[in-house]
Amino acid sequence: MELQNLSIEKIKQGLKNKTFSAKEIVQEYLKKIKEKNTKINAYLTVCEELAFSLAEKTDLKISKNQELGELEGVPLAVKDNILVNGLPCTAASKILENYIAPYDATVIARLKKAGAIILGKTNLDEFAMGSSTENSAFGSTRNPHDLERVAGGSSGGSAAAVAANLALVALGSDTGGSIRLPASFCGIVGLKPTYGAVSRYGLIAMASSLDQIGPMAKTVEDCEILFRVISFKDDKDSTSVDVSVFKEKLKKVSPQKLVIGLPREYFLGGLDAQVERIIEKVILKLKNAGFEIKEISLPHTQLALAVYYLVMPSEISANLARYDGIRYGNSTVFESPDADLLTVYLTTRQRYFGAEVKRRIMLGTFALSAGYYEAYYLKAQKARTKIKEDFEKAFQEVDLILTPVSNHPAFKLGEKTKDPLSMYLEDIFMVAVNLAGLPAISVPAGFVGNLPLGVQLIARAFQEDLLFEAARLIQENDF
Repeated sequence: MELQNLSIEKIKQGLKNKTFSAKEIVQEYLKKIKEKNTKINAYLTVCEELAFSLAEKTDLKISKNQELGELEGVPLAVKDNILVNGLPCTAASKILENYIAPYDATVIARLKKAGAIILGKTNLDEFAMGSSTENSAFGSTRNPHDLERVAGGSSGGSAAAVAANLALVALGSDTGGSIRLPASFCGIVGLKPTYGAVSRYGLIAMASSLDQIGPMAKTVEDCEILFRVISFKDDKDSTSVDVSVFKEKLKKVSPQKLVIGLPREYFLGGLDAQVERIIEKVILKLKNAGFEIKEISLPHTQLALAVYYLVMPSEISANLARYDGIRYGNSTVFESPDADLLTVYLTTRQRYFGAEVKRRIMLGTFALSAGYYEAYYLKAQKARTKIKEDFEKAFQEVDLILTPVSNHPAFKLGEKTKDPLSMYLEDIFMVAVNLAGLPAISVPAGFVGNLPLGVQLIARAFQEDLLFEAARLIQENDF
């Protein structure tokens, strides 16, 4: 079976025609995982028993000529901060090393209902905090295109699994570029959906006003199919919305008449010459397809990174307070039963949290502390409103916005780990999208040497359809 030639549609057709069985698909993928995962470290947990159990259900449906689900037999990887009932969910942290999920996240329940086969849980930066998957407590994920380079983060394991044919599609989460950056570095498609379009119930929270689960795949078509399955109003998530209600109010735009904006603030210089050439080729292709290209301004772009690195750690500080050594997760309480409560809190968090998690908790706690709340967090929220208003004004003139994902392809392992600020700058082209709650997609656009690179398209809230239309055009052309 040629894994690289499979797609969701080809799997469904193959199953219907009985060219292969779901069990054979699972066997083939598990074989590849055993061959490659030791070097790449994309998976933290491989769940053979669950995969074969789900495959058995699919094969039984086929034998009885029952209707197949939208993702029937599709082998899928899940980022290890999304709960799958009965499987470990570590968030790549020692504090959750032995935690077993007691229920399915809403997206997982939807995927199982659609017939998807879960192969395992993928590596990430601890609690999704990072841009390279080097902050994992269980080792770095390597880029399948060059094993000496990072896969991007924080959804690096999911991106690497898809790129290395260790899964057909995958789920990631995106708080400030964590789907789009690894998608770009690994040469796949990654969508950060509109905030509220996909339920976050069962996602281990990092920064609740920014987090969003999204699909990752080799092709735009497969990414879109996966998104359709997981996009759903969920009563268990109060931020989840009925997408169809919003779509009815949106301006109908013909894909052939799209106006694409280029924000001058993203192209003011400093872009790598090879990256610039790739983006220029994409722009030329879009022009030749009849799209209008227009320069726009997003004047508060320069504030986005500073705002993000105040809002995000503040929410982390609140969300990670629950890991106290008492309720769940690893704890030092059993080592010193006579220790007072504060000692248990301090020793547990000091021992089991990694350096980057501690750093962000401290930054956030400081920003929220008495005397600094108004100077930092409140001011950041006001600036966040300005960033959102910039996008609203821009979308009065254009239908989509095109930007780089990154100024360079995947960097070498260890290159930025000693300089947190340079690592934070990796998010510079992406964080504004999360602050504004907008959808954005990274689509492969070319290569710098042997390393892939993507471009980013941004749309109005709930206009993922337009993103897929334009992304398909970029993907279909040989750059």
